[in-house]
Amino acid sequence: MSGSATADNDRPRRAAAEERDELRRTAAAGGRGGAPEAGAEDPVRVWRALAGSHVLLDGFHALKHALRFDARVPVALAGDKAAVLALAEDLAPDVTAALDALLAETDDATLRALVPRLHPTAVAALAVRPSRAANLRTLAHAPRSAPIVVLDDPRNLGNAGAVIRLAAGFGATGVVTTGTLDPWHPTVVRGGAGLHFATAVEHLDVPELPAGPLFALDAEGADIRGLKIPDDAVLAFGSERSGLSAALRARADHLVSLPMRPQVSSYNLATSVGMTLFHWSSGRPPGA
Repeated sequence: MSGSATADNDRPRRAAAEERDELRRTAAAGGRGGAPEAGAEDPVRVWRALAGSHVLLDGFHALKHALRFDARVPVALAGDKAAVLALAEDLAPDVTAALDALLAETDDATLRALVPRLHPTAVAALAVRPSRAANLRTLAHAPRSAPIVVLDDPRNLGNAGAVIRLAAGFGATGVVTTGTLDPWHPTVVRGGAGLHFATAVEHLDVPELPAGPLFALDAEGADIRGLKIPDDAVLAFGSERSGLSAALRARADHLVSLPMRPQVSSYNLATSVGMTLFHWSSGRPPGA
């Protein structure tokens, strides 16, 4: 293994250690955000102090992905730490050491009291939400090497999470939502399997959308198979109920449609995003 690869694998462990040191320093100074002075010694107390301001990572895979993409995780709890570490050795050995250093074991009853719906892996953690300013810089940076996905007034939390997971997998620059849905809602984060930390996820109004040619998906648009989607594209998808808003449609540079059998009314939102991102990626050289 190369030296750079070793450094990458060590990064989550270093981050976890640095976060624990910070918590100890904060506790010694009187606590963060009113946390009790003994919080650094009691992970459940740390959890209760931070729960209102941090991102809930629900389950093993959410925590695994968050660590892989450098999330700051001040506290993580497990009902059976040994079982979680065995799972990590099997599925994610690159984060096993970080999990060993980070996880605190507690009983399932305590976990169920702390999280709305305990994940089957009996793992839960809290992470620091990425800086909005940093995400906005990422979204505004030019030139871009991958599109931005826009969900125009989405309504389904699970669908939004699935889209973020897809976008991260394709290496999209980011995912933006308009409307009322919070893209960092716990149910969205659960659906995204912790991959909010792998791409820039933010809420913006339509006039604030990043620059770039805007391709809006619409049943009456041009067939996507005849188009090349550029790397700096902004790809917009309407809501599950009402499609594109008038404001976004007016801003679109291109209306694009996906191939669909007659009398089939629509695709699931995440499916539409996946098909569009695959079309974009298929026009790029392998490994690009």
